[in-house]
Amino acid sequence: MKMDKDRIAGSAKQMEGSIKEVVGKAVGDTTLQADGEADKTEGKIQNAVGGVKDTLRDALKK
Repeated sequence: MKMDKDRIAGSAKQMEGSIKEVVGKAVGDTTLQADGEADKTEGKIQNAVGGVKDTLRDALKK
């Protein structure tokens, strides 16, 4: 099964957001921390959109 590109990009965005959030907390940079939280949320949404696309594609193949 081929994963939708949105799922891959969304997962990467979530990981990037997690790193930003941790670094922001570690150095006391609230802006970086907030950016990380926003990136994580955006990544979750993008990943979910990709999951829906995968489900629809699989359903149409049957």
